[in-house]
Amino acid sequence: MSHDSIHGTEHCREIFARLSAHLDGELTPEARRELEEHLCGCPPCVEFVESLRRTVDLCHQFQPEAKPSSMSAEARDRLLAACRKMLAARREPGL
Repeated sequence: MSHDSIHGTEHCREIFARLSAHLDGELTPEARRELEEHLCGCPPCVEFVESLRRTVDLCHQFQPEAKPSSMSAEARDRLLAACRKMLAARREPGL
């Protein structure tokens, strides 16, 4: 196989399709070996893998803020009234 066919766009797409499984340790040993061989000679794929790895790490570090408290009945009523007023205005002719 030529360098272009091993590291060409189509093969890189196949590699990209398996990256999540690779990072999660879900590839067969043969598929993992093939992917790692490709990465040894394809800087764009290496860059993509590192970017994906950093993204996954950041997602694991994310701590959502505490859930906001429930909306009061008064605030809910005011919000619904404003929504109804807006919808009614959209239905008026000439707007």
